[in-house]
Amino acid sequence: MSSALDRLKSLTNKISGYEMARKENLKFLRELYSEIGIDKKVEEFNELFDFKAINLSGASLLSESLGEIKKGKYLQILAIGYDKDALVKSKNISLGYFGRAENIDAELKEKIVEFIIRYRFEKSFITLEHYHDMLAPYNTKNV
Repeated sequence: MSSALDRLKSLTNKISGYEMARKENLKFLRELYSEIGIDKKVEEFNELFDFKAINLSGASLLSESLGEIKKGKYLQILAIGYDKDALVKSKNISLGYFGRAENIDAELKEKIVEFIIRYRFEKSFITLEHYHDMLAPYNTKNV
């Protein structure tokens, strides 16, 4: 029984940790949203999550080279919008254009990269909740 109780405590701590991390992440994401000027393109913060994804050109988002500049490229935040009724279903929308990547202030570049990573962190929670809800009709027992 002690083993089951220990596993439950561990799971509870992990879930609590994720919720705290998510809350903190949203706080910082909201600040970055204004600091890097995304609020000028997307008026309401929550509308960010209507996009299928937000990507970055001009700098790496890979963990092994995070933030590394791609020489000769332009630093730009691109959102992928989706309209199921349109002839062309998805389209790229520029949320921020910052010029040649190698000329960008290092602090600004770090904030831009951080914004994308924090957005993706929150978007992953939203996606998880969506699919959890979609599975409800298939669950015949509590999961």
